[in-house]
Amino acid sequence: MKFVISKEELNGLIGHIQNVVTQKATIPILSNILIEASGSELVITATDLTVGVRCRTEAKVFEEGATTLPAKKFAQLIREITAPHIEFSSTSDDVSKITAGSSHFNLHGINKGEFPVLPDMSGAAQFKIKGEKLQDALFRTAFAVSREDHRPILTGVLMSIDNGTVAFIGTDGKRLAKIEQNIDIDESVSGQYVIPLKAVEEILKISGDDDAIVYVMEDKIAIDTNKSTIITKLLSGSYPDVSRVIPEESDISVTLHREELTSLLRQISLFTPDNNHSVRFVFSDGNLQLAINNAEIGTAKVNMPVNYDGEALQVAFNPAFFLDILRHSKDETVNIGLTDAFNPGVITDTSSALCVIMPMRLHEE
Repeated sequence: MKFVISKEELNGLIGHIQNVVTQKATIPILSNILIEASGSELVITATDLTVGVRCRTEAKVFEEGATTLPAKKFAQLIREITAPHIEFSSTSDDVSKITAGSSHFNLHGINKGEFPVLPDMSGAAQFKIKGEKLQDALFRTAFAVSREDHRPILTGVLMSIDNGTVAFIGTDGKRLAKIEQNIDIDESVSGQYVIPLKAVEEILKISGDDDAIVYVMEDKIAIDTNKSTIITKLLSGSYPDVSRVIPEESDISVTLHREELTSLLRQISLFTPDNNHSVRFVFSDGNLQLAINNAEIGTAKVNMPVNYDGEALQVAFNPAFFLDILRHSKDETVNIGLTDAFNPGVITDTSSALCVIMPMRLHEE
């Protein structure tokens, strides 16, 4: 195998796949990436046996072939090279020769025959979606998934297909984010597919300019674009019925200026000792006050004008969770629907996304 490629292209390609590589793998080949050259294309593949990523780019190929190299060392070397172009060749004993300007390196690899084959997706149902829409749906929901493994099914994003609609949902039991989109798919296709967070993070790297084709099977899905393919096994188990925690309607609706509320929440969060502490939201005529009284740190009260004109209402929320929701909206304002201090708040903007945040216990001050 022999090819020439720009350092920038190769570095970008490696950057897209190296997070999938298992550095402390019990199977040595999983610490390597597969490098294949054919026609005028270079393909690099990484897998941890759950998530597999294959990225493609153009290269000047002089001799077709394939080999595998240790991902970490190869990435570090390419990153440090200063020459604009890299000449790469490999021998029959899987020693790769890398030439960059006046520098020459030999890096030992493992035969491509030991590298796992990515799963076959033939026969899978499929639908097309704009890359930017897929990215936006996952960006709006992945932040809410659980980072703890005591309920493994909640550590992924649910993709639910039903009646020509796809819904993406993330929740950790204390907050929930959901977004729906119409798709062109046979209406007989339906199912629930829980995508591991690691795979979601890889999907978020795809180009928003590309159309994506999503292939779905019972135990795995794949996302294919012009320059990359991501295949992942799905999390097994029954996802909870989240419809029960999404209020059908709210008695109170308040419009909030997103950036102003974000700033105030950041200020008052300095007075919370940990991520499990609450901030009191006090709604009164034309005003929202955020308040906290912490015996160890001190007290804080901040105010902002809002379109509220009912009886005074107090409800407590986790400020870190509320900030996460605000960060994942793009609108100037968001709307919060409330009923009382004991029922969930529903936060929406002009998109089809909604977030649910559970109230916390109100402590007497």
